[in-house]
Amino acid sequence: MKKVLLLLFVMGIVGSAQAQFGVRAGFTSSNFSDTNFDTRSGFHAGVYYSFGENFLKVEPGLFYSQKGYTGTDDQGRSIDEQLNYVEIPILFRLSLIPAVNVFLGPQISFLASRNYQLGDVTSNSLEVLTGYDLAGVAGAQLVLPLNFNIQASYDFGIRSLNYFNTEVKNQAFKVSLGYSF
Repeated sequence: MKKVLLLLFVMGIVGSAQAQFGVRAGFTSSNFSDTNFDTRSGFHAGVYYSFGENFLKVEPGLFYSQKGYTGTDDQGRSIDEQLNYVEIPILFRLSLIPAVNVFLGPQISFLASRNYQLGDVTSNSLEVLTGYDLAGVAGAQLVLPLNFNIQASYDFGIRSLNYFNTEVKNQAFKVSLGYSF
């Protein structure tokens, strides 16, 4: 029975007349919640698959994203924390008019690598924080001519990263350009 349901689901995705595969990349500005650190600039890039009707679409994706923060410690040394994630968002897009949609959905992210620098000291240890992140994603998209799109989104952490045994969550603002095939 499970195999039949899975087959019907896959056939529905593949057979959907409104399905689109695409690529997206852009700028990320991130920080930790409830801290006095400064934002860190980075980028994100990946692929998505959108299916559904014109009014409501579902869009799973697979992205690489840089997050983290910058700042100074109590002794005036500069801090640069870069966290590199593989993200899997599942967005639900609601079309307001043909060229504009808003979206919301969950996202799970897996920590791929970490580059920490405090003054002259560097570390790549992943043991100082949780290896995955759960977040919500909300935003808006403008559909442009020639299958291009531009969107702005906000990732808000739901689960604590337990960063050096401190309760903080990732938060990131993203602006990106996409192309649907």
